[in-house]
Amino acid sequence: MNNLLWSLFPALLLSACAAPTGITLPGQDAWVDGKRVEYVTTDISDGAMAAQAGVNHVPRLAGAVGTGSASLTERVYKFADGAQISVFASGPAAVGAAQPDPNYSPLWRLVLVRWKPGKPSHELRSEEAVLDAQASGDVELDVTGIVVNCPITRGVDGVALRGVR
Repeated sequence: MNNLLWSLFPALLLSACAAPTGITLPGQDAWVDGKRVEYVTTDISDGAMAAQAGVNHVPRLAGAVGTGSASLTERVYKFADGAQISVFASGPAAVGAAQPDPNYSPLWRLVLVRWKPGKPSHELRSEEAVLDAQASGDVELDVTGIVVNCPITRGVDGVALRGVR
C-alpha cells in the first residue's frame, strides 16, 4: 500500500463502519442515577436469553467479567418479574465522542433483582436505591455471569447518538 493510501486507511475504515444503512434497532429505557436513558441490546452471552431477546448469542462476552479493575463490565439490574425497567450502575457523562467517559462500558454484567415475598414493590431508579432495598431486606440480588452488550444511545441529558430517532 502506498503511503497516501495507508494514511487514509483509518479514515476510510471508520467511514465504512459508520455509513448510514437504514437499520432500526428497538430501543429500551433504563434508569441511571434517577434519570432515564435509552439503549439497545445487540448481544448476550447466555444462549436462552439471546434467543428470547432475538439478539446475537456471543458466549465470549462472559470473558469480560474479571475482578476489580480487570472487569470490562458494569452492573445492570434487571427485575426478574419485569415489573420495572432496568437500572444501570452508571452511564456516560455524554453520549458520542465529544466528551469521552473513561469509566463507561457498554458491557453489563446481569444482576437479577427479585422482590422478597410480602415486601411491597416500588420503582427503584438508581443503583443506590437497589442496594438500599437489598440492605433493608426488600429485594434479593443474583449476580450472574451473564454479560450483555447494551450501548446507551441517548444519555441522561437527552442527547442521542447520530442516527437515533
